[in-house]
Amino acid sequence: MSLLDVRDLQVDFGRRHIPAVRGVNFSLDAGQRLGVIGESGSGKTVTALAVMGLLPENAHVAGSVVLDGQQIVGLAERGLARLRGNTVSMVFQEPMTALDPTMRVGRQVAEVLRLHQGAESGPARERVVAMLAEVGLSDADRIADAYPHQLSGGQRQRVVLAMALINSPSLVICDEPTTALDVTVQALVLAKLDEVLDASGAACLFISHDLAVVSQVCDQVLVMLDGRIVESGTVEKLFTAPEHPYTRGLVATARLDLTVPGQRLPTVDDFYAGGDHG
Repeated sequence: MSLLDVRDLQVDFGRRHIPAVRGVNFSLDAGQRLGVIGESGSGKTVTALAVMGLLPENAHVAGSVVLDGQQIVGLAERGLARLRGNTVSMVFQEPMTALDPTMRVGRQVAEVLRLHQGAESGPARERVVAMLAEVGLSDADRIADAYPHQLSGGQRQRVVLAMALINSPSLVICDEPTTALDVTVQALVLAKLDEVLDASGAACLFISHDLAVVSQVCDQVLVMLDGRIVESGTVEKLFTAPEHPYTRGLVATARLDLTVPGQRLPTVDDFYAGGDHG
């Protein structure tokens, strides 16, 4: 049985039922790394929030999301809270919005342990420092005593990663976790994420608009457009033989040599016959 099985997931919002996700199907096995790529508004994050049970009250959800044998759709908040942080955790795009600016980061990571495992302060502190070191933060004791504003963007993102991994979840969802970082720091964070996932054996659902980033972390990829999955396959297949016009456009754009002046940037319409997106 798959760790995560999503069937005919549909999400719309408000009284007008504006669709955001339309009939999405995919599964994720234990230890597997699955990338989800697509432009802003394609439904990537809404899909991830549906898996976490974190959609707002005006969201209407239909279909099935089964995580570790538990149906998420329609599950009460108490049941969802037991799953979050233990079975599944999430790394968000902007760490400053995920961290409380008034609390030292070590206390915030320890709070996850206390909430889900009832860990006492002393043992929790030891595990927090060890986890901060594991995600690549040198001088972890000092980092644990710092406030978020005293850390760099890369350090903050690794703190958020430590929070997501501290309880050894079966599934880690990463929602564009390196978008706010410069290229050098992004590479370091991705390398550390890859290393920690290997060590923990956790599955990963990695959301991005950047094919190059996804190729560093994932084996399989879903391509989303207008709330639907338009193509899926291995990273190698999508890079070497993309089938859907939208995927071909993404790959062509990713391969552009930006050092060459005067290039015309391709548009999605270039890859559709007659501009037909149907």
